[in-house]
Amino acid sequence: MCVVAVGLNIHPEWPLLVAGNRDEFHARASDPLHIWRDAMGIIAGRDLVSGGTWMGVSQAGRFAVVTNIRDPDGPDPSKKSRGALVADWLADGARPKELDGFNPFNLIIGDMAQAEYFANRPAPVRRVLKTGIQLFSNAPDGEPWPRKDRLELAFATWLTNGAGHPEQIFDLLADETDDVPAMERIFIRNPVYGTRCSTVIAVNTQGAGFISERRFDAQGAAAGETRLAFDWPIGM
Repeated sequence: MCVVAVGLNIHPEWPLLVAGNRDEFHARASDPLHIWRDAMGIIAGRDLVSGGTWMGVSQAGRFAVVTNIRDPDGPDPSKKSRGALVADWLADGARPKELDGFNPFNLIIGDMAQAEYFANRPAPVRRVLKTGIQLFSNAPDGEPWPRKDRLELAFATWLTNGAGHPEQIFDLLADETDDVPAMERIFIRNPVYGTRCSTVIAVNTQGAGFISERRFDAQGAAAGETRLAFDWPIGM
């Protein structure tokens, strides 16, 4: 993922909201949102190059999302896949230990009780997220980033205006306002590298939730949609 919003206890009916756009080379193979057969309970898309994922949930009551932190030297091919961080947490609740074993990342993992943030640049970080809206993109936490700032404002406006059904968040993720360079917009339309999918996770106060994914082709046109429901154990 390249721009992500995490909303904790900001909506009266949906205490957990996670939404983001995955930006990637269109040539990189991936499977759409589905229930994994080789890892019981994971609901996520899948990167077919590394085998990991960028964002997903587990039927056991966990969620996770990762973004890359841009490195001017490029990724180190000897490092482990960042998508494994998400898959490991969803599969068995394994928190990352050796953060330096991965290329630079922002990772958010959690359940209905709390959410945690991990990063390894510029230094290893772990902290519990507070109630509110928190945004992450391709820079270390706290650094300004136009896409992140714009999505944060859009989320705040949506909440101020009544915060309807979480499916409305897809409208925020589709923003292509052209007052910033094309690669700094919330939705990136580019035939080589752009927004491949938008994903929304929402869980209500009873633990009933859904994960919904809208996919796009190299021209930025709609290329499919999947929505899967789940029920998390209450009291986690």
